[in-house]
Amino acid sequence: MAPRLDFSDWWAKDTRKGTPVVVKMENPNYSVVEIDGPDSAFRPVEKSRGKNAKQVTWVLLLKAHRAVGCLTWLATVFWSLLGAIKKRLSFTHPLGSEKLGRDRWLFTAIKLFLAVSLLILGFEIVAYFRGWHYFQSPNLHIPTSTLEIQSLLHLVYVGWLTLRADYIAPPIKALSTFCIVLFLIQSVDRLILCLGCFWIKYKKIKPRFDEEPFRNDDAEGSGFEYPMVLVQIPMCNEREVYEQSISAVCQLDWPKDRILVQVLDDSNDESIQQLIKAEVAKWSQKGVNIIYRHRLVRTGYKAGNLKSAMSCDYVEAYEYVAIFDADFQPTPDFLKLTVPHFKDNPELGLVQARWTFVNKDENLLTRLQNINLCFHFEVEQQVNGVFLNFFGFNGTAGVWRIKALEESGGWLERTTVEDMDIAVRAHLHGWKFIYLNDVKVLCEVPESYEAYKKQQHRWHSGPMQLFRLCLGSILTSKIAIWKKANLILLFFLLRKLILPFYSFTLFCIILPLTMFVPEAELPVWVICYIPVFMSFLNLLPSPKSFPFIVPYLLFENTMSVTKFNAMVSGLFQLGSSYEWIVTKKAGRSSESDLLSITEKETPNNKSQLLRGVSDSELLELSQLEEQKQAVSKKPVKKTNKIYHKELALAFLLLTAALRSLLAAQGVHFYFLLFQGVTFLLVGLDLIGEQMS
Repeated sequence: MAPRLDFSDWWAKDTRKGTPVVVKMENPNYSVVEIDGPDSAFRPVEKSRGKNAKQVTWVLLLKAHRAVGCLTWLATVFWSLLGAIKKRLSFTHPLGSEKLGRDRWLFTAIKLFLAVSLLILGFEIVAYFRGWHYFQSPNLHIPTSTLEIQSLLHLVYVGWLTLRADYIAPPIKALSTFCIVLFLIQSVDRLILCLGCFWIKYKKIKPRFDEEPFRNDDAEGSGFEYPMVLVQIPMCNEREVYEQSISAVCQLDWPKDRILVQVLDDSNDESIQQLIKAEVAKWSQKGVNIIYRHRLVRTGYKAGNLKSAMSCDYVEAYEYVAIFDADFQPTPDFLKLTVPHFKDNPELGLVQARWTFVNKDENLLTRLQNINLCFHFEVEQQVNGVFLNFFGFNGTAGVWRIKALEESGGWLERTTVEDMDIAVRAHLHGWKFIYLNDVKVLCEVPESYEAYKKQQHRWHSGPMQLFRLCLGSILTSKIAIWKKANLILLFFLLRKLILPFYSFTLFCIILPLTMFVPEAELPVWVICYIPVFMSFLNLLPSPKSFPFIVPYLLFENTMSVTKFNAMVSGLFQLGSSYEWIVTKKAGRSSESDLLSITEKETPNNKSQLLRGVSDSELLELSQLEEQKQAVSKKPVKKTNKIYHKELALAFLLLTAALRSLLAAQGVHFYFLLFQGVTFLLVGLDLIGEQMS
C-alpha cells in the first residue's frame, strides 16, 4: 500500500493542548463520539447507530402494506377469473359442450395422465413436508441402507425414486431429445424462410408484366384483346356475406363480354337460396354477365361444387378461371393485376393473391390469427413462389389457367383440402405458380374460437389425407429429385406433420411430465429462449402485433392440441378426418363497401334499379326485403362452449406448476402457470366472440 501523505497528524502534535473531550448525550438516539483532534470532525465516521423501536415498527408496517397489496391484487385477479368461470358454466347451453365423437382417444389419454399426475403430486407433497427430498441438481441420492428408511411410506417413496430414475427418466429423455431435434430443424427452416424474405425485400424481387399486355394493333375498336375469364363464387349458407362478395365481383374492371360470373350456391336453406337469386337477378339487370347455379345432389363439398361448375359446356370458351370464397371482396382492378402474368408465359398455371383481413382488430383471437396468416403470405408463400415456383393454393383469391386444371385431373373430392390437392398435382405435371404479395383481397378471419377450431382441424387433417394419397404419385413423377424432396420432406413432413407433433408433445406432454421426473428436466433455452425468438420471427411481417408476443406464444401452444388431433385423424383416417364445416362468417365489410351500400340504398338508386322489374318480380323482391329485415330483427341468443381436451390439459399444466413450485423452478413454474391459465381460458371459450 502506498504511504499516506497526510500532514494533519504532524501539525496536531505541535498544536494540541489539553486532554481529549468526551461528550455524552442524554438522548439515547445518538451515539458517543470521541473528538481526537481538530480534523476529526471531517473524517468519515462509520455509521453504527442502531434503529429504535419506532423505526423498526414503521419498516415492518410498510413491508406488511406492500405484501397485503400484492395479495389483494392476486386475490382480485383470482376472484375475477372464478367469476368468469362461474358465469360461463352457468350460462352454458346443455348442448354447448364439445362433441368428442371418435376423437375421444386423446381426451381419455389426457384424463389418465392428469389422474396419475394428481396422485404423484399428493405423494410428493407428503414427501416434501416430511423432508424426503433427495434430489439435488444434477444428482439424485437414493437411500440404500435400512437405517435411513423411516417407515413403510418412506420405503414406498424410495421405491418410486428408484423406478423413476432407472425406468421412467431414460425414455422421457430420449423422446424429449427427439422432439428438441425436430424443434431445432423446424426453427432453422423458419429462419431460412425469413432470410429469403429479407433477400426478396432487399433485391426488390417481384413478378412483373408489360404495361399494356393485351394491346393488339390488329384488333378492332379499342385495340385491346382481353382473354375470356370465368369467375366463380362457391358458397354454402352464407347469409352474412353473399351480398358483399357478389357486389365486389360484379364490379371487376373487365370487358363485360369477356367475363362470366358463376354464383355456385350449395345452400340447403331455401330462404338463403331466394336471397342469393334476388341478388344475382339485380346485377344481371345491371348488365353483368352472371348466372346462378344450385346443385340438387350436394356431394364432395367445395370440390364437388367446383367440379360440377367446370363441367358446363360454355366453360370451354374460357381460358382462365378466378375463384373467390363468399367472404372475399376483390378490388375492381384484380383481374388487370393478375391475368396479364399469363401472357407469354405458357408454363404458368396459377397466380395467387394475398389475403388481408377486414376484422383483424376485432378481438384478441383475430389479432393472433392475423400474425400467423401474415407470416404465411409474406414469408412462406412469397419465398416459395420466388425460389421454387410452387406453393399450396389457398383455395380462393387466385386465378387458374383452365388448361392446367384439366391436365392435372380437375377438382377431386377425395380430401377436405381440394386446393392443396390440385396444387400438388399441377406441380407434378410441371406447371409453375406465381405469388403476388402486392395484390391484396379483403376477407374475414373467424371471430369465435369454435369457428377457428373447426377451420384449423380441416386445414391440418386434410394435408395428412393428401400425403397418404399422393405419396406414390410424387415418387413416380418425372419432376426433379430436389422437387420431390421439397414436397415430401419440407412441404408435407416438416410443415404439416412435424410441427404439430413436436409442439404438442414437447410443451403439453413432456414439459409437465418432467416436473414429476426431474431427472429429465428440459433446459431453459428450450422452453423460453428459442420459442420467444421464433415468435419474434413470426411477428416480423406484422410489426404492430409485437405487444402480443406473449399471448401469441401461449395461444399457439394451446392450438397445438387441435392441430395434433387433426394431424393424427388425417394420417390414420379416423372419424373426423373427412369432416367439412363451413366457417362461420360475421359479415364484416370494408369502409368502401359500407359507402357503396349507403349509396345503393338511397331512393334514387333504388328507383333506377326497380325501373325495369316486372310486377311479379317486384312483389318477390319486396317479400325478400321484408324477410331480410325480419331475420335481422330476431334476437341473437349466445351459447357458450366447453372444450374438454383444453380444460383437461389446463388442470394438468397447473398441477405440474404446483410440482415445480415445490422444486423452486422459477422459469418452469411461470411457463406452466401461464400456459395452464391460457388453456383454461380457451377451454371455457373466453377468447374471441361467441357463436350465435
